[in-house]
Amino acid sequence: MKRIYLWLRELSLSQQLMTISFLTIVVFMIFLLAVLSPQISYFTDTEMFRILHISQESMTYFLDENPGDIPDKALGASSGIVQGIYNPKEESLIVIGEGIFDEDEIRQLRFEIESNNIVDPRDYQLTLPGSSAFRNEKVLYTVSKLEDGRYLISKLPTSFDNSFRNALVNNMVSVNVLIALVLFLFLTIWIATLIHPLNQIKTYIDKIKKDEEATLNVYRHDEIGEVADALRDMEEELKKQNREKQEMIQNISHDLKTPIATIRSYGESIKDGIYPYGTLEKSIDVIVEHADRLDKKVRSLIALNKMDYLLDECPEGNNLHMASVIDKVLLALKVIRPEIEFVKDIDENVYFHGEEDPWRIVVENLIDNALRYAKSKIAISLKEDELCVENDGKPIAQEHLEKLFSPYEKGTEGQFGLGLSIVYKVVTTYGYHVEAENLQDAVRFRIYREISKKEKKARDKEKKKTIKETKKREKKTLGS
Repeated sequence: MKRIYLWLRELSLSQQLMTISFLTIVVFMIFLLAVLSPQISYFTDTEMFRILHISQESMTYFLDENPGDIPDKALGASSGIVQGIYNPKEESLIVIGEGIFDEDEIRQLRFEIESNNIVDPRDYQLTLPGSSAFRNEKVLYTVSKLEDGRYLISKLPTSFDNSFRNALVNNMVSVNVLIALVLFLFLTIWIATLIHPLNQIKTYIDKIKKDEEATLNVYRHDEIGEVADALRDMEEELKKQNREKQEMIQNISHDLKTPIATIRSYGESIKDGIYPYGTLEKSIDVIVEHADRLDKKVRSLIALNKMDYLLDECPEGNNLHMASVIDKVLLALKVIRPEIEFVKDIDENVYFHGEEDPWRIVVENLIDNALRYAKSKIAISLKEDELCVENDGKPIAQEHLEKLFSPYEKGTEGQFGLGLSIVYKVVTTYGYHVEAENLQDAVRFRIYREISKKEKKARDKEKKKTIKETKKREKKTLGS
């Protein structure tokens, strides 16, 4: 079976489908020959005996009503049936109408009659030499006992049976071959409807790889159509990202060029004894400010590149104390805009899954983003499996909300900020979700994790256990 599977894998899809179609038809024909053919034989034998029974009913009725009479011809007998009356007292057989019974037949039938107590019509299928017309053929017999003690024998050679069977089989085979051909035709058409769009998709992908202009004209409502739609969407998204990436590179190049040029010009001026900003200290402050801008952009680029290779290699469970991470970030950033009020609602017992450095970058970027747009207040809340950062700045446009965390996406002020892209990569790596939403008087960034019912049940159980132990300790303390 494994070899067949490996062999099929070496074939193209069209060859696989044609092979499966051919094998289906072969199995169908084997079923026809192996299963239906014996059933046809059984059916024809049963039908032949039924014809013999019908022929005997008319003759039996006549002979019982007219004992001793021998009709000149068979009554109710179909073509090919030979009838005779056997008298066991005289051991003689009289043929009714046309036909013959030779000595071998009479001897075998006499043996069957004497060996069995025949009351109802009894059927036999014997291979007897018979007459010259039926020599070495199987012959079907039906024997009935008459009221006067004689026996009515009807026989039908299998040559008639075979002609009936062959006619039936030929009709069935013709019908099944026609069905198989129609089925094969439909399968061929169906295979063509699959192969053609797949070839179109392959050609389309090859052109995209070569950066050539490509058009995919595949519009279907099945899985192939879904793949085609996804490829078209992917091409549009790649084109959009490439455009924005080029714009971002140009923007970053300009942003890097400006502080470098400023540092160079101020440095050369100071070297020549000229202080562009009035005094040496103020001119050096400008150099330091632009150096900080340059450092920040470079660190953002390095962080973004580093996050591409970030893996979740932490042990299972929540092991990072998030309250301390938030405190460290606030200590470093709140001096940037001292006029901004920070409102904290932090649960000190909350732990997140992941390492400290990536999560610290996440919190830094969220708070730095909030500081950029906040008017007077930033609210930070930390609960179990949830971290929210809100600022009271302008709401984010709806078109930006949907793609805010995509790489190279412009911000509300046309800046190519990399911070939110870094946030998205860290959060998703550790199994969390991030979203931005406009509130009534604020913009909120929310990081959260969906937990399963089983995990929630275990946590509730652990909480109840902790509360119970706390109450026990309080009772002991009061008692002492």
